[in-house]
Amino acid sequence: MGLGVRLYSRQERRGEKGYIGAEQNSMIRIQIKAGPELARPELIRKAAGALRISEERIKKMVIRRKSLDARKKSDIHYLYTLDIETTDEAALLLRHRGGAVPAPREEAYRFPEARGNMPLSHPVIVGTGPAGLFCGLFLARAGFAPILLERGRTVEERQKDVEAFWSGAPLRPESNVQFGEGGAGTFSDGKLNTLVKDKYGRNGEVLRILAECGAPSDILYESRPHIGTDILRKAVAALRQEIIRLGGQVWFESKVTELLTENGAVSGVLINGKQRLLTKVVVLAVGHSARDTFSMLLQKGIPMEAKPFAVGLRVEHRQAMINRSQYGDMAELFPAAAYKAAGKTADGRGVYTFCMCPGGYVVNASSEPERLCVNGMSYSGRKGENANSAVIVTVSPQDFGGSGPLAGVAFQRRLEENAYRAGAGRVPVQTYFSFKEKVERGLMEDAAKAASFAPAVKGGFCFTDITDILPENLNRGIIAGMEQFAGYIKGFNRQDTLLSGVEARTSSPVRILRGEDLQSSLKGLYPCGEGAGYAGGITSAAMDGIKTAEAVAAAYYPAL
Repeated sequence: MGLGVRLYSRQERRGEKGYIGAEQNSMIRIQIKAGPELARPELIRKAAGALRISEERIKKMVIRRKSLDARKKSDIHYLYTLDIETTDEAALLLRHRGGAVPAPREEAYRFPEARGNMPLSHPVIVGTGPAGLFCGLFLARAGFAPILLERGRTVEERQKDVEAFWSGAPLRPESNVQFGEGGAGTFSDGKLNTLVKDKYGRNGEVLRILAECGAPSDILYESRPHIGTDILRKAVAALRQEIIRLGGQVWFESKVTELLTENGAVSGVLINGKQRLLTKVVVLAVGHSARDTFSMLLQKGIPMEAKPFAVGLRVEHRQAMINRSQYGDMAELFPAAAYKAAGKTADGRGVYTFCMCPGGYVVNASSEPERLCVNGMSYSGRKGENANSAVIVTVSPQDFGGSGPLAGVAFQRRLEENAYRAGAGRVPVQTYFSFKEKVERGLMEDAAKAASFAPAVKGGFCFTDITDILPENLNRGIIAGMEQFAGYIKGFNRQDTLLSGVEARTSSPVRILRGEDLQSSLKGLYPCGEGAGYAGGITSAAMDGIKTAEAVAAAYYPAL
């Protein structure tokens, strides 16, 4: 395994919004292949060998990217992109022409200067998920002293409430897997990759800040970074503390029950039905499960629309089986394997895996009484015996059985009511064998028939028939996906695969419309993040929070 070749363009972006150009460094960039993960000293030794120099000549080494290539089971390896500072770079570039290149300019993110001319009261940010926290952090850095309102509790208190619920305590509607500091992603795998194009460097800035808040530094270069629920909770608390240190405020158990308006503009919010907080700017970063907030906004005449999303079931396999499928005979040498698969149903819908959790757990993610939904969660070590992911099928407003902006919300609720009834309040589980027999042949086998391992579920569960949760066409779509994915992942459609439901909160069912300036038609209202329909996941939501903070800064001077 030796040097690889990759050429990099040197783009001049000085002066672009959100950017400042860094000075060109004198490092060189190489790529190397390596087997099982190397410690840093071994990686330096490998780099020195590839360059045919002594280790002592390497003054500095920066890992820029690390990815795992498992396409060939006989040649599974990591690919590292390294920037090396050493003596006599020019001679090395000539010697390794085509195998080493000058390291490109590294451009640092810069928050734009405020350009407006209006005084501003404290901006109010509704929600402390990734969008709200990062919006609040950047506004606090710029001197705006934002006030963040969270309907739930601190992440520390919320964790206790969630674990109590999983142990059988009653659901707390304002403090659960969906609501509370950190948002719904707090109890997830903590994935930090995104498909959003990072033209302005916001993605890199999100990762850098999370690393400063306690996440491992490898998220800065891993191709598929994740930190797990345990580390993410600590990072969330650190973000809150930094916002407060910079002059912001975070109010908990402070649910916005009404939006106050005057002359076509925001004038404030009503908290818990009684406390008025006046402001000229409200950032709505409420998350995808704030159904009562969506209803309030609709009553206030805020433009919004139903949007497509996807629903389905969680599937569980033994992690060892997934590892063998992905790594072959080298399964013991690499971390818990992930997967991602997509296909088409007979009626042309997309069916795909979502939020895959290696070594993870299915969690009861309910937030409303007598309605049940599930999600996936992993800890940073991904050491659990089971792997799980959602297998979901796309749905559009035509499937919702109603009209209006909140038709998707009503559709979700019906599915969650079905799931709650199926499990009598517990997470309902069925083997793939039993599920498929019922859907395709109408034969109701024992729901646990063919089971060979136990579900890894946070919260109570029971084996039962889950075929009445989703409409029949979506059940058949899930079967189509399971069979197709078995062509990529050996054993994916095994009879002992466990299914649980319902996965109904993959993304927001609504979009709160906003213009080029990121404001709603109501002046001063900034819909933001996943709940508003502009993100999908922790990192993209955080990036949209930064983007929204930029928009606020572009419109107003801070009140200093």
